[in-house]
Amino acid sequence: MRLSTRVGLAVGCTVPLLVLASGWLLTQLVARDLHRAGDQHLRQRAAALAPDARALLRASADDRPRAAGQRERHLFSTALDVGVRVQGPDGVFSGGPQPGASARLPERTGVPVTVRDGARSWRGLARPVRGGTLWVFAPDTADRAQVLLVRRRVVFTALLAAPASGALAWALAAGASAPLRRLTRRTAGLDPRTSGERPEPERTGVTEVDELGSTLRTVLARYDEQAARTAEALDTARSFSSAAAHELRTPLMSMGTNLDVLGIRGLPDPDRDEALTDLRLEHARLLHLLVMLRELGRGDLVEAETFAAVDLADLADTAVAEVRRRDRGAEVVLDAEPGVVVPGWEPGLRLLLDNLLANALAHGRDPAGVARIRVAVGRAGEQAVVAVADQGPGIPAASRQRLFERFQRGPDSTGSGLGLTLVAQQTALHRGSVGVTDGPEGTGARFEVRLPLDGTGAPGRRDWLIGTAGAERSQGFPKETS
Repeated sequence: MRLSTRVGLAVGCTVPLLVLASGWLLTQLVARDLHRAGDQHLRQRAAALAPDARALLRASADDRPRAAGQRERHLFSTALDVGVRVQGPDGVFSGGPQPGASARLPERTGVPVTVRDGARSWRGLARPVRGGTLWVFAPDTADRAQVLLVRRRVVFTALLAAPASGALAWALAAGASAPLRRLTRRTAGLDPRTSGERPEPERTGVTEVDELGSTLRTVLARYDEQAARTAEALDTARSFSSAAAHELRTPLMSMGTNLDVLGIRGLPDPDRDEALTDLRLEHARLLHLLVMLRELGRGDLVEAETFAAVDLADLADTAVAEVRRRDRGAEVVLDAEPGVVVPGWEPGLRLLLDNLLANALAHGRDPAGVARIRVAVGRAGEQAVVAVADQGPGIPAASRQRLFERFQRGPDSTGSGLGLTLVAQQTALHRGSVGVTDGPEGTGARFEVRLPLDGTGAPGRRDWLIGTAGAERSQGFPKETS
């Protein structure tokens, strides 16, 4: 059932009930007013007839029949439209319309009462006079007829109001719901799964319909956003599987070869030990590669809600302490300015620092084989700066542009080729920039990450596991910074 029909039926049923209720109240008020008017008329007539009634009773008491007859005729002629009954010790004088002699009269005086004589009812008023009681009566049928007339008119009005109010309410509801029907027609053909078309904002002048349209657009926008995130997550999962399969193929083939070698009977002990060593190395490489791929996938799926205030100085101090614990021969110096706080994802920023330090430990050793690393955390204008410098052989300028791409490894590298990709990913996620230059003294390499101190909005680029292009697509980094 349409809303307009529901409103029309509801109003069509409610209005007659309200009319009947109002009519009942009106009839009660009319009946009360009529009784008051009739009672006031009885009081006036009783006051006017009281002198004649007293004269009549005196003449009757003095045994003057002729005078009593004159007083009685004068009394009845004066009564006009009311019935009169005078009760005295010597008899009862009555005339005009009134209850029969058998009707029981109340003993109250001075107050109008209802007297019933069979099927008829009367309004009566008793007034004491010297030597007896004066009663005046008026029939109650006139009042009843007027109240009945009012009731009939109320019922007629209710019957007339039912269809009229229902039709009017239906017309008004139909007009008010017209914008809702237009919104329904505009959105009926929308399928968010197959079409990107969305309803345009339109002011209808009806607040509820405008709010519904706005809510509908918000829901569709959230659906689109969630669908995009779901598609992104699926792409990430597919790319993870593809990348893992591609990168795991070589070490698995090598492990298979070594297992075949170990299966040879009579294999000399030196060859067996060499095969076992290769197996352990390949196993460690596979484990490291899977861990790095997992971290890369996590970074691609980070939501803005996970961002919070992160103190880079404290985070760097923790990361440096961990490096010193793992490699006690390394010389790691930390120069951190306190209170450098950025909005970000703390696990991702820790991953950024860990991979920069791991890269410096692996490739930044001096000719004597000692890793001398200097870590600096500070501010530069509206940016936080994290720098990691080493004393290694450095990185040729021609190789720096491809350094942050996936699976880029040096000729003598045994890593996964994803460590610096993770650094670039987390930098992009936090809307920053990363670059590499020569070390402070012209030797080694210096990696510098710049992050905004007041970064807002959604995370930055998050397609590092999916994308196959290099870092040149990622918001201007990696690039060399001075």
